[in-house]
Amino acid sequence: MKASIRPVFVLVVCGCLLSITPACAQDWPQWRGESRDAKVADFAAPAAWPPALATQWTVTVGAGDATPALVGDRLYVFARQAEEEVALCLSAADGSELWRNAYPEEAPTGAAGRHPGPRSTPAVADGMMVTLGTRGMVSCLNAETGEVVWRTNPFPGAWPQFFTAMSPLIVDGKAILQLGSSDSGAIVAFDLPTGDELWRWEGAGACYSSPVLVTIGDSLQMVSMTASSIVGLSLADGSLLWEIPFVPEGRAYNASTPIVDGDVVIYSGAGRGTFAVRVVQDGNGFMVEELWANPDAAVQFNTPVLVDGLLFGLSSRGNLFCLDAQTGETQWQAEESLDRSGFGPIVSAGSTLFALPPSGQLIAFEATAAGYAELGRVGVSETPTFAFPVLSGNRIFVKNEDAVTLMTIE
Repeated sequence: MKASIRPVFVLVVCGCLLSITPACAQDWPQWRGESRDAKVADFAAPAAWPPALATQWTVTVGAGDATPALVGDRLYVFARQAEEEVALCLSAADGSELWRNAYPEEAPTGAAGRHPGPRSTPAVADGMMVTLGTRGMVSCLNAETGEVVWRTNPFPGAWPQFFTAMSPLIVDGKAILQLGSSDSGAIVAFDLPTGDELWRWEGAGACYSSPVLVTIGDSLQMVSMTASSIVGLSLADGSLLWEIPFVPEGRAYNASTPIVDGDVVIYSGAGRGTFAVRVVQDGNGFMVEELWANPDAAVQFNTPVLVDGLLFGLSSRGNLFCLDAQTGETQWQAEESLDRSGFGPIVSAGSTLFALPPSGQLIAFEATAAGYAELGRVGVSETPTFAFPVLSGNRIFVKNEDAVTLMTIE
């Protein structure tokens, strides 16, 4: 069921939203936000959507699909300018450049050449900014000054078919990245202050998915897709704790981020469906229990969002859908295809969800199992968008093909 767009004439926003300042608004410091779950707590959607948002500033930063990282009053951008990959720090207030750090790097070639800039979202934590270049260059920069702390490429000349897309994870003083090619790769933990390699797991090739964390008992684990599986690794030493085969079929790729709900891990892939398992401690080891499988709902370049026991995603054919996260049962699937290739991030702001397909139309819809209920849509870019919209307070930061724009709800 597809609801019609509601006519909009007056913008009504609660007073508390207008009073939010950048100092107290929520950060978006890494891939999919503070907790890597695409949820924001401080963005209050308007009661009625305006025909347009107020543009505060637009800055051309270079090519790329990487989502900017927002920390306090600074916006960290990773893009391509001419023959260089460039990290930029901008003032979130006015878009002015605070620092720039660049290194020479060849652009992706072949089919991937249509997207010449980085796809990997930078991670900012502990005073550092960590980036992953399209050809595997890992950089750690001082987040205050932009100075290089360390820079390395452990797998020179090796990357997945469409170049890198995973986004770094910073946790417990470690920077964790998946590097190498789809045939020969590794998940590597670097010491954040020094760049020393702390551990390396070489059990599978690299893919385009980004890792998340899960705690099982007293074990903090990193969960990640690889080119052919889903794995749980010990955060302490990188040892393999459990593994599930998940081999792409046909023209499919492991690109979605696993979703964690307590001890349950949900994962999805085009041509295979969406699955849920429970990770259980078994003596000194771990095992996985299959909970459910839904072969009809599958994502390719989208990661679903979990809200109140419901899973909202964009299928590999571009249709929004809702699953019951307890049973895997499909609750609804929207008729409209937003993108035939399945691109389009989804962000949760309480009872309202936002999808941003490459069309540049930000679509608001209800987080309900009753059926697809669209609240409105508004244009935020005239050129294609592949990055997440960064929602914070009454602000929406949008990265399109070559620019970043700050829009506000007023």
